[in-house]
Amino acid sequence: MFELYQVGRQSYYINCPAKIGIYKVSDTEVYLIDSGNDKDAGRKVRKILNENGWNLKGIINTHSNADHIGGNKYLQQQTGCKIFADGIEAAFTKHPILEPSFLYGGYPCRDLRHKFLLASESDVVDISDYDFPGELEVIPLRGHFFDMVGIRTPDDVVFLADCVSSKSTLDKYQIAFIYDVAEYLNTLDKVEAMEAAMFVPAHADATDNVKELVQFNRQKVFDVAGKIQSILKTPMCFEMLLKQIFDEYHLIMNFEQYVLVGSTVRSYLSWLKDSGKVDVIFADNLLKWNSLCAGKVIESEII
Repeated sequence: MFELYQVGRQSYYINCPAKIGIYKVSDTEVYLIDSGNDKDAGRKVRKILNENGWNLKGIINTHSNADHIGGNKYLQQQTGCKIFADGIEAAFTKHPILEPSFLYGGYPCRDLRHKFLLASESDVVDISDYDFPGELEVIPLRGHFFDMVGIRTPDDVVFLADCVSSKSTLDKYQIAFIYDVAEYLNTLDKVEAMEAAMFVPAHADATDNVKELVQFNRQKVFDVAGKIQSILKTPMCFEMLLKQIFDEYHLIMNFEQYVLVGSTVRSYLSWLKDSGKVDVIFADNLLKWNSLCAGKVIESEII
């Protein structure tokens, strides 16, 4: 872990649980693309920068999940660098309590207030700031999170953040976190049409052809949607639906998985309801979900 790999004339990444990109703007100055999951990750990143004689000019956060912004505060305190983020991601990065609060749907209990879901606060400026390197292309990649972006460097390397997961991860966990399913599918279409010298997803191997992985991620979305529709042939409340999903995918529930998978399932339900595939029944002060056309969801069926 935390090995440095060069993938372009000016582009590198640090191999760690959420890959950290490096864009070398000169022989001595670099920008990071994300910062790792905590202070310890920040220390390891700074060691790599020092070993290569690189000064940290800025950090570009693709989105505000804690595993991508956890090193921000340490690196900013040590170097005085600017941190750039876009839209809602900037607000979550300034006020990281928003992430566990959003996932839980209320003030998060202590079990959810830890570095996995709650990063340290850091000072952030918008990507429109005058110090943002204008030669970088900012690519909207919404869906996984609110205003997530990718970055294309001048040497044609595209850092894809969390818009695709590895096959091994999806085979193990089945359900990747998604905030907005419709936007996520639009992002997958966009990425599938892209060409680049190299793609660097945060949670999959770097590759010069990402199309097959995009298709695998897309199919997983339709598989999960089909599973939800099939379960909801019998109307049920959300907690029972979530239990059946955990049981059928052989997942183990804890607080973190409850909020991450639970939030994602709610997003699927919103998408399916907006698409006319499921509806709700209010009875005896319960909200029950039910499928309107149970069965496997295929791409052509979704509106």
